[in-house]
Amino acid sequence: MYTKTFLAAAAVATALLAAPASAAPAGPASAASPGVARAAPAGATLGSCGPGQLCLWPKADFRGRAQTHELASVDIESCIALPPGTSAQSLANRTGRPVTTYQSAVCAETGDFETYPGRGTGTWVPQAPYQVRAFKIWER
Repeated sequence: MYTKTFLAAAAVATALLAAPASAAPAGPASAASPGVARAAPAGATLGSCGPGQLCLWPKADFRGRAQTHELASVDIESCIALPPGTSAQSLANRTGRPVTTYQSAVCAETGDFETYPGRGTGTWVPQAPYQVRAFKIWER
């Protein structure tokens, strides 16, 4: 049993090391459940989100027209509500800073909330664990 697990892990590591430099950036992660980040599955299509941006899509798997936010247009550590009647089901954090998303439109911690890191190549979340209605970008 341990041998099979070790061989499977070794095969994955070898495949990752052998990937060409032109492949999708290594490290994009998704949160399948609160607090758990995973690498995107093989063949998954990540949403297009530029460096320094927070991108929010209305549907799972980065579908629909994305709302894009940048540090230049957002007050750091302030609650930013999505427009009334809208929400997001998938997101990418490429801000270089942690971003907390909230189920509540007023960033209340009584509903669900989750913080996603923005370091490295960023964090991609194809299916948020709740409807995102607001967010905060943190200083660090």
